[in-house]
Amino acid sequence: MSKYTKQDIIRLIEEEDVEFIRMQFTDIEGNFKNVAITASQLEKALNNDCMFDCSLVEGMLPTKNADMFLYPDIDTFTIFPWRPQQGKVARFICDIYNADRTPYEGDCRYILKKAVKEASDMGYTFEVGPECEFFLFNVDENGRPTTNTNEQAGYFDMGPLDNGENARRDIVLMLEEMGFEVEASHHEKAPSQHEIDFKYDEALKTADNIMTFKLAIKTIAKHHGMHATFMPKPRKEFCGSGMHINMSIKKDGKNIFNSADGLSREAYYFIGGLMAHIKGICAVTNPLVNSYKRLKPGFEAPVFITWSTLGVNTLIRIPALKGEHTRIELRSPDPAANPYLVIASCLMAGLDGIKNKIEPLNSEIRVNVNAMSDDEARVRGLQKLPMNLKEACAEMQKDDLLRKLLGDKVFEQFYDSKLAAWEEYDAQVTNWEIDSYLYKF
Repeated sequence: MSKYTKQDIIRLIEEEDVEFIRMQFTDIEGNFKNVAITASQLEKALNNDCMFDCSLVEGMLPTKNADMFLYPDIDTFTIFPWRPQQGKVARFICDIYNADRTPYEGDCRYILKKAVKEASDMGYTFEVGPECEFFLFNVDENGRPTTNTNEQAGYFDMGPLDNGENARRDIVLMLEEMGFEVEASHHEKAPSQHEIDFKYDEALKTADNIMTFKLAIKTIAKHHGMHATFMPKPRKEFCGSGMHINMSIKKDGKNIFNSADGLSREAYYFIGGLMAHIKGICAVTNPLVNSYKRLKPGFEAPVFITWSTLGVNTLIRIPALKGEHTRIELRSPDPAANPYLVIASCLMAGLDGIKNKIEPLNSEIRVNVNAMSDDEARVRGLQKLPMNLKEACAEMQKDDLLRKLLGDKVFEQFYDSKLAAWEEYDAQVTNWEIDSYLYKF
């Protein structure tokens, strides 16, 4: 059931003195974009008549007609609490439609909706809870971001060790003012690294919330004279930032992963589907060249395709909470990823596991995987995640899951963009090469 009606929106905008409205949408790379309108154009927007030229947006597929429409989801209406209190700014998250009023196939929100529909046709409701990590770094004298920090705080430290405590508190308060239910926030392991967890919800709402969450964090950090980054591995000596995805499925209001014995058969099959397809979806869950600098031994991120009920650096972890709170946690995704595509690909992989009764690739691991040698891993039959973006692209081509989810055109565009990023990176002459070779050879 809808949270708002059109009449509710009209009344709220008038009562709250909203002057500007951002019509937000997400591109295929996971970046928020928007067209800003004034309140005088509200009725036009609510009638789905807000048009924009998609040819000006990087990553949008060429079409016969570059004009597209933004359809606001009125339940995503919110007023930005950090903007002026006179002449306020609000927003809608929008779906993208072609000029002929058909859904745009490259709209990542539409892609997630298709996956959710497939689950719904099986009687399932997919619920997701993210754990988003990020860094708060200093800026230079010109306000440009750096990777510098003055602090040495670690897990769960507080001020004065935690230099970002005030910014994090303001972020939480702003999120709650926007309707988020923030469950916890704390300093993470690396200096200047933080985590804020918000409530589990249905898949589409969670993806929308992740996008809003990232915008709020970057905005509030800037107000505090800091730069927030969701770059997976900004400092080589620190642990990188992850976006762990906690997942459960409900049918007839009950969590189907729960069982009197701990995990249901559906849960094992869902794990099996994730493990079977994780290499093929890695370019989505870990989309940057830099993403693979995080997935290295010794930094707590997963390296091998494993699962466990213990917190031992496995790819998939089963948290201790049981009953209706039983869930599966995928630990490889990072916060630079497009949340709509991450959630959609995880759902499709898990559903494939349930439909085809795919067993996990290996038995439960109950030791620290990252302390394991390659030889020991081979003896155990463990497979590794892709080691770089080029390998991830190759795995993407081998597995048809993403092609089915994205469609041929979007799949090829996404693949080409990732491969091009790798090739550009591979052609660089780095400072390490200069330092290592210039004087020696």
